[in-house]
This record gives sequence, structure tokens and C-alpha cells, in this order.
Amino acid sequence: MKRFVRLLVGLVSLTGLPYLVYAASYSLLRPSGSPADKTPWFPTVSVVLPTYNEEAIVEQKLEDVLALDYPMEKVELVVVDASDDRTPDLVEDFFADRDEPDLRLLRQRERRGLAIALNRAYDAATGEIVVKTDCDSRLASDALREAVANFADPDVAAVTGRNAEVLNDSSVERGYRDVQAAVQTLESHLDSTFIFHGPFSAFENDAIVPIDEDSIADDTELAVKIRRNGGRVVFDPAVRYREASHSAFGKRRTQKDRRAMGLLRLLWRQRDMLGGYGRYGRVVLPFNWWFTIASPWLVVATLAFASLGALVLAGPFGLAVPAAVATFTMLGSRDALGPLQPLYSLFDTQISLFRASVALLRGDGEETWTVDRELREVYQ
Repeated sequence: MKRFVRLLVGLVSLTGLPYLVYAASYSLLRPSGSPADKTPWFPTVSVVLPTYNEEAIVEQKLEDVLALDYPMEKVELVVVDASDDRTPDLVEDFFADRDEPDLRLLRQRERRGLAIALNRAYDAATGEIVVKTDCDSRLASDALREAVANFADPDVAAVTGRNAEVLNDSSVERGYRDVQAAVQTLESHLDSTFIFHGPFSAFENDAIVPIDEDSIADDTELAVKIRRNGGRVVFDPAVRYREASHSAFGKRRTQKDRRAMGLLRLLWRQRDMLGGYGRYGRVVLPFNWWFTIASPWLVVATLAFASLGALVLAGPFGLAVPAAVATFTMLGSRDALGPLQPLYSLFDTQISLFRASVALLRGDGEETWTVDRELREVYQ
């Protein structure tokens, strides 16, 4: 019994210690806002929008771009499209009677993956700053202005923002994004953040380099490569966007697992950065390695060990442990855990990372994405 308890306590301690260190660092430093020396600035901007069968929502996204509080004469919109529906025609029709912003519509004959499409769009972009956004997201009107102000700081070469309002009212995603925002703020003040977000990521044009054609973490990969080349990549909570997400456990798996696979593959491919590049390689990347690669396996091992140990020690009464985990998961997926909801959000993410690591070990990992029709309905 004592040995079982010691092993269980050891597993829990090993899993939780890095999180406690990060939490303590955040409490001590109390970072807020962007670490950049922000100054109002209005360079030319290329907004890159990859599209695939978006005819139901693309016009709303174009209205979203036009609503940005930024001089439209300084903006060009680069749409790279691989649709087999009316999406590219709707884009052309939308701009038929508009002079601003300039439109560059890049039609692809076949769908070859998001990374290839983005490389083509980035190569065609002429703005001093290049912003990538997704069709199924909505930007705050001041998002572009807030983001660009970061680039007045010569050390900053890339900026991302936060999901300030989760469409579809997913408390699970909202809880995770709130925790993630705190982590990314801390990382940005230490050096640079690791994760960049598809709904809004901005890059200096001169800093952009090609991303791997099989990438499934394109925004984060570009940010990592920019940091490798000496630029600072930061999270600015003043850059706000909205994105839809599921709360139900099963429905979240496709959305979360694919993102998780991309981050896992990226960390492994860029493993030589560990230990170098200032605090980025000595603090930020090690924590993300822990959270993304080690911690999910430890969480699953802890749950399995606790459940098996309880059955061995308590017989049928030991079923209370897996039953408690199942109840926690059920209530969390229904947004019914109250103040414990953020804890469930982290647990949900760890499960996705575990599933993703297993999938990658099996050789899975597609470069193309599957359109979530149910989430698309949120924007209609």
C-alpha cells in the first residue's frame, strides 16, 4: 500500500512540477500586455486568406477584413483558393465594384495542402507586414492596428493574438484559451512565445521563410523559424479575434488532435533549438516539450496506474476511481464543472496531445484539413 501511494505521489509530482514553476513565475513577474515597444505605425499590409469550399461564409469574412480600422489603401488581400465550389467566383464578384483593398486571387488547380498554398501566397504578398487569417474566424476592428504597432519595435518580427470570444459558446475552449493566454504572455516577456494562431498571425515580410510542405502547424512553424533566424515572436492580448469551437468531448477530437499532431511534429523537427536562442531555448521550448510531449503520457500513466491500483487494493470498490474520471470528463464536456472547468480544459488538451502522439507513431498526419460543416453554421 505504501509503495503504491509513493509511486502515485511521484507520478503526480513529476507531472505537475513544471506547471507549478510556470505558475509561480507568472505570479512573481505579473507580465501584462505585449512586451514590445508599441508605437502607432501604418505600413503596407498583405492579408493572406487561404480558402477551400467557403462559399457559405467567405463574403462575411471579406466584410470582416473591410471592417478593419486601418487605411485600406495600404492593404492588399491575397486569397489562395483550392475550392471546387463557388468560393473564388464569390470573391471576384465581391471586389468587382471595389477599388480597395487590392485583390490578388491565386487559384490552385488541385488541393495540395495548406502549407503549399501559404508558401505561394506569402511569395506573392507585397506588403511590409503579412497577416494570415482564417475564413472561419472574426477579427476585432482594431486587431490589425494593434498588431502592426508591435513591429515599430525593431526586435519584433512576428505577432499573434488571443481568442477573446469563443463562438459557439464553448466553455472548454474558453477555459483553455484563458490559461494559454497567460502562458503566452509570460513566454513573450521572457523572450518569445511558441504557439501562433491561425485566426491571426502577423509577420514581417522580410522575415518570412518557406514552411515545410507537409506542415500541419504552419503558423507556429513560421514563427519558430523566424525566432531561429533571430527575430522575436510575441503574443499581444490586445490583438483579438473570435473563433468557433466544440465543447463535446468527441466532437473536439478532430479539431484538437490535428493541431496537436502539428505541434508535436514541429517540436521534434526543431529539437536542435533546445538549449540555445536565449530564454526561448532554455525555458520556453523545454516547457512546451514537457506540456506537449511528456506530460500527456504521464497524465495517462497516472490515471491508468491509479485505476489499476484502486482495483487491486479495493476490489470492486476501486471502480470508483475510473468512474470519477468518467464523470469528470462527462461534466467537463458539458461545461458543467463551474470553477473546475479550466482544469478540465487542460485535461482535454492533454488527451488530444496523447492521441496525437500515438497517431504520429503510427505514421498518420495529413497535410489537408477537413471542413467542419457544423462549426461553419455558426458563421452563417
